[in-house]
Amino acid sequence: MPTRRTLLAAALGAAMPSRADPARPRLRRGISLWPWFSLTTEYPAPRTDYAWPSFQDQRPVPRQDDLQRLAQAGFDFVRIPVDPGPFLAFEGTPFRRRLLDELEDAVGLCLAAGLDAVVNVQINEATHHWNSRRLIASREAPDFSAYRALVVEIARRLDPARTALEPVNEPPQACGSAEWAALQRDLLATARAAAPALTLTATGACGSMVPGLQALDPKPLAGPGPLTYVVHFYEPYLFTHQGAPWMRGEPIYRALNAVPWPASAGTLAATLGAVRRRMAQDTERPAAEAKAAYAETETKMREYFDARPDRNFLEHGLSGVRDWAAANGIAPQKILIGEFGALRSDARYVAANAADRARYIRDLRETIESDSFGWAYWNFFDGFGLVTDDATRAFDPAIVAALGLRMPR
Repeated sequence: MPTRRTLLAAALGAAMPSRADPARPRLRRGISLWPWFSLTTEYPAPRTDYAWPSFQDQRPVPRQDDLQRLAQAGFDFVRIPVDPGPFLAFEGTPFRRRLLDELEDAVGLCLAAGLDAVVNVQINEATHHWNSRRLIASREAPDFSAYRALVVEIARRLDPARTALEPVNEPPQACGSAEWAALQRDLLATARAAAPALTLTATGACGSMVPGLQALDPKPLAGPGPLTYVVHFYEPYLFTHQGAPWMRGEPIYRALNAVPWPASAGTLAATLGAVRRRMAQDTERPAAEAKAAYAETETKMREYFDARPDRNFLEHGLSGVRDWAAANGIAPQKILIGEFGALRSDARYVAANAADRARYIRDLRETIESDSFGWAYWNFFDGFGLVTDDATRAFDPAIVAALGLRMPR
């Protein structure tokens, strides 16, 4: 019986590109599509449910022409982050099936545009209830069994020839955590039982960063179906996350400004001057807090310029992935750098040159490809976006070029 996804693809009548291996999704050059199934209408505590529709109406959502332009640019897959909160909150109601149908339809749109898809179950850590503490802190977490059941439901709906499932995004456990190792084995075994041919992903703890992969033993994760290993790479954060307003737990980031890439492209004096100007416009911080934040920023920036990070820094940073794969007999084609990117500067401030951002993305993308790893750029929308802004959705030609792609028609 045809599924919603195959019916949709046929109705759109998209011409599919030739495929070297029709039995597996292509995971070489991808891009994330947050917040398609993120940015929710969650009710505040003590409630644990969501309004309907459960995702905010005003969030940017990719249209059919956006997906087609991505395929024309040279992407071969997309990564769809999915907040599991609404799906879990609506368990046992008709809304649960409607959400799953909407997700399947979204995957179908991507496939019809000539893009394979990775569905990424991405827990929203900002939510007061449906977060990692309740879902995946351990196998004894209050809602782990419900989370696992959702992973199975999604797995059963995916076409193994053209889609993959990423059961967890950036697990919070410590690097080398035995609890994470056991929980991941559980999730993979359950998903494989439900969809034996589906490509699944595995990752290390501590936020899917390189040290988490290095501490991961892949042998217990082996199984009958295809498995890809995911790593996220945003180093150095002092460059990629400069000005990030959400990193309030680390006081230096939101005032960082004009941090160059490579470090030799700028000077400490110019960066600190830009930071001071940005701090002067920040009226939210008390004076004492701002003074302490600036002192910490100056220390970190001196370290940054003394270290002089450049492409060699990126090559060294990814060497741990390369060495882990070689030591464990993992083909590099089974490694996916599942997130990387750099935040666009806020035009309201004296900002880092856009050329620095493009240079960083180019240097990292070329380093990833030199190791024969696949990659997924973060993101299509938002401050990390491939588009210059979420309203016009115009592709940024400098970032398109940095990714080694071509501007679509």
